[in-house]
Amino acid sequence: MGTISSRQKKDGSTSHTAQIRIMRNGKRVYQESQTFDRKPAAKAWMKKREVELGEPGALERAMRQGVTLREMVYQYLEQYEKVRPLGSTKRFTLKAIAASWLGDVLDCDLTSQKLVEYGVWRTSDEGGGVQPQTVGNDLSHLGAVMAVARPAWGYDIDPHAMADARKVLRRMGLSASSSERNRRPELEELDRLLTHFSELQLRRPTSINMLKVVGFALFSTRRQEEITRIRWADVDDAHQRVLVRDMKNPGQKIGNDVWCSLPDEAWAILQSMPRTCDEIFPYNSDSISAAWTRTCKFLNITDLRFHDLRHEGVSRLFEMGWDIPRVSSVSGHRDWNSLRRYTHLQRRGNRFEGWEWLQKIVDAPVELGARVRGW
Repeated sequence: MGTISSRQKKDGSTSHTAQIRIMRNGKRVYQESQTFDRKPAAKAWMKKREVELGEPGALERAMRQGVTLREMVYQYLEQYEKVRPLGSTKRFTLKAIAASWLGDVLDCDLTSQKLVEYGVWRTSDEGGGVQPQTVGNDLSHLGAVMAVARPAWGYDIDPHAMADARKVLRRMGLSASSSERNRRPELEELDRLLTHFSELQLRRPTSINMLKVVGFALFSTRRQEEITRIRWADVDDAHQRVLVRDMKNPGQKIGNDVWCSLPDEAWAILQSMPRTCDEIFPYNSDSISAAWTRTCKFLNITDLRFHDLRHEGVSRLFEMGWDIPRVSSVSGHRDWNSLRRYTHLQRRGNRFEGWEWLQKIVDAPVELGARVRGW
């Protein structure tokens, strides 16, 4: 089954090549070789490898072509999107990883060493010079792909590669969890944003009604993608609440449907929307994000994300004296510990009491244009 051939090199030393050939019906179906400086090492490798290839399914695995990480990422994106739309950040990150040199690595070569090399590269000038938190986010999103690649698709992925790489990169100080954001919009910033969106609505009545979307996000504490998924069929008028489907949760996303109460302000905005579509806010989540980012840049409002509206909404409820169970009934948090950081806020009272924009948002007309029921 195996042979060893020796040859003398130019420097006078001898190399020994162990070669394994597997024949079926007189035809060679598999061949593998390794070169060693010592003949006993060549014999040991050949004996060990012959035993491994004799195991059930081992030959088939050795003969498989393998797939690149890039192929795995796009298979994940295609199949996952059919079940539930991915967040724009996760989609963008995975595509960026697939476009990098790591995307060319085969599944069987995707070791902890390769992942550590990628993390080091990302922090270098060539790799973007990113912060440890960004490396941590990259590995988190990539880990979701690797977690399903072996059990779901049978790819040759080392199940411990990601965990080992994360440990090493954390010890090197090159990977870290995202730090908690405390950015909240100032009333002056909201005034400028809503003024801009109001003027835009007058010029383009059928465009995304950002007045309604921003107002609802602020008072309901709902995430951007959750807002676009809520349907009129998910509204419970008797209890002033909505069913938020597939709510983001670290351990469960798909099927994590949660009833969330709506404060009076959010309820008034919801009721002001026309009931001509199945969705209450029949807009594209990515388009909302783009409109928000574009406007903040135009108005020179720095470091303000759409998600900061949720943080503002939760903070406001605690400042109004609500306790953790009542706030969680609005925000949808299952783990009350994640809400405890909001309980030490210094400000007290409702900073939006008498806010002139609330009634303007409720009264703002909505034209959905081509968006109709079932669209």
